[in-house]
Amino acid sequence: MAMPIRTLPYCTKRRTLRSALLTGLLLLGTSHAHAAPLPMPAMTGPLVSPSPFLFNAGPFGELDITGVMSGMGVWQDHPVTGDRSTRADISNGQIFIQKTHGLIQFFLQAGAYNMPALGTSFLSTGNTVNDYYGALPQAYLKIAPSDTFSVLIGKLPTLIGAEYTFTFENMNIERGLLWNQENAVAHGIQANYSAGPLSASLQWSDGFYSKRYNWISGALSYAINSANTVSVVAMGNMGHTNYSSPATPIYQNNSTMYNLIYTYVSGPWMVQPYLQYTYVPTNPVIGVGRGTATKGAAVLASYSFSPRVSLAARAEYIASTGNAYDGAVNLLYGPGSKAWSFTITPTYQDQGFFVRAELSLVQAIRYTAGAVWGPQGNNPTQARALLEAGFLF
Repeated sequence: MAMPIRTLPYCTKRRTLRSALLTGLLLLGTSHAHAAPLPMPAMTGPLVSPSPFLFNAGPFGELDITGVMSGMGVWQDHPVTGDRSTRADISNGQIFIQKTHGLIQFFLQAGAYNMPALGTSFLSTGNTVNDYYGALPQAYLKIAPSDTFSVLIGKLPTLIGAEYTFTFENMNIERGLLWNQENAVAHGIQANYSAGPLSASLQWSDGFYSKRYNWISGALSYAINSANTVSVVAMGNMGHTNYSSPATPIYQNNSTMYNLIYTYVSGPWMVQPYLQYTYVPTNPVIGVGRGTATKGAAVLASYSFSPRVSLAARAEYIASTGNAYDGAVNLLYGPGSKAWSFTITPTYQDQGFFVRAELSLVQAIRYTAGAVWGPQGNNPTQARALLEAGFLF
């Protein structure tokens, strides 16, 4: 399984979540309430980062610092060989330093992180950092000649999908089944442009962190009004990459991907349904005897009962094409397999402190024996319970 990245398109999130973040800051009532919410790290909610610490860095000017410290405990049934039924680990130990004004700006994200995802084995936080994006998972220079145009260069968040990479950024602690098909962080360059209700981003990158610069990504969003936004995202490998690593699954890194995302944010509600299609073309060099696709749909929703208490839920369905005899490759739980999931996550936040619990269930359908869960890989369901607690500052 791929365990890559996701974020709502950079141009989309900036607009659709602005009102939610502003409301959250007012509710938190921090001593720095005059400061505007920062563009990074992007957060869907319900968690809200307090206002940043400001300091003067000499020739760099005034910089903003925020951070997150959190740990998590996990229980799961039917662990695969090498995994465990229970574990505890750091989920985040990160600091964010950024300059958000002037022609030359930048963003630095440093520290430890975990990326738990439905249907995949848990990795320790140490192994996640070593095997994926290192201790500086996102870092870029931003050139902003105007409020409507900017260029980013460095380690960038992906444009594809409706979920971000790190636990605290999302409604749910774990990422979903559709996220497992997507990339998360890429080396590259990205241009952003906005004009009224329209926002667009275009990215040239190495896709699934392959260091082979043959991916093109594009995102276009339209804000219908203050509550409703529609986004279209597309990305794909323009060549062929015969290379793999934990962060670079070979089939997904030779694919094309498409999203249609709708976002509704109003009052206590945030609702985000989206569709996803991925396609890996025939390529004998990497063992793809027949083009293989996945088709997926998901709905994410969050409701705030009070400034401190909220409840989020996610439902997903994904299906892959082909079968074990026609040359199709395994993009899920065997060629032609399908799966659905349901996740529920209550959250409590008081100022910078937060705690949240999570229950999730994944069901595989038409799976290949040995490709699902349990010691022999033959159990088609997996349930999990998680608890995450920590501080945003």
